[in-house]
Amino acid sequence: MTRYDRENDRTFCNIDGILSYIHRKNIRYNGIRRYSNGKGKRGFSKMADCITMIKYQGLGNDYLVIDPNRNRVQLQGKKVALMCQRGFGLGADGVLYGPVEINGKMGVHIFNADGSEAAISGNGVRIFAKYLMDQQYVKEKKFSIETLSGPIEVECLNNRATEFRVNMGKASFVSREIPVTGEIREVINETFAFHNKEYKATCLTVGNPHCIIFMDKVDEKTARELGPYVENADEFPERMNLQICRKIDTGNLDIEIWERGSGYTKASGTGSCAAAVAAYRLGLVENRVNVNQPGGMIQIDISENGDIYMTGSVGYVADMRVAESFFS
Repeated sequence: MTRYDRENDRTFCNIDGILSYIHRKNIRYNGIRRYSNGKGKRGFSKMADCITMIKYQGLGNDYLVIDPNRNRVQLQGKKVALMCQRGFGLGADGVLYGPVEINGKMGVHIFNADGSEAAISGNGVRIFAKYLMDQQYVKEKKFSIETLSGPIEVECLNNRATEFRVNMGKASFVSREIPVTGEIREVINETFAFHNKEYKATCLTVGNPHCIIFMDKVDEKTARELGPYVENADEFPERMNLQICRKIDTGNLDIEIWERGSGYTKASGTGSCAAAVAAYRLGLVENRVNVNQPGGMIQIDISENGDIYMTGSVGYVADMRVAESFFS
């Protein structure tokens, strides 16, 4: 059973119910662990030697934020993958590790659910922006976050720090920059064979690579079936994100998403940017597009100089702790 606190944007859960699994895996929640004295009486005890984190979500795309200023942990791919497992770990689409110094500036390292590191994540950047404001690392409405893809300009649009507008930079369709194998060209409406079937696809990078396939109908089943073949296709040496896309009208798109390193997800910020820019390049939409996905809607604006602006919401989920012994 849950209840929602609208003023503080937090969801509170029945602790007795959710901690049944947490207790078995030695996961710490707000520094408290449920115990039994062997006589049927249960209570709570304080725990030490744990890793603290906060879980947020952007349209159902959820991340664990681990702050190195509050933890002494060597974050490795295996640990990230363990934490992100649903059913056996805490469950998440990825981990945000920061704030850290990147190129002499305040930044974040972004990890996929399989432990691989990503250069950029649209939802991840919005989530991390909220974390920085929640923890008072920044107090300005406009600030920059450094990523492996470069600096990302962020603007908070409300006092609760739940709505952000992000300048995601410019897209590139050039095969060498995405990358896509073969001669150097713009990969626009090109024929590819995935799982013994041909598709017209447009590929581009918005800091990470995306393959956009337009269809008359999009659904989760198709994304799950096609996604692994696109992600690991020989033409994509650094693997690939997939968005299957349907035009509703000149201002709206429907997408379903398969993310490299994470699998099927309910939302993707960079995926929304890529789908909107691909549709705009193909002449299907105007320069402001609402990209609808299972987790909700992200608004994409494409400026005259090609800059992509992403606007979307994020929300707090829970403060969490995990015992260091969880990784042993």
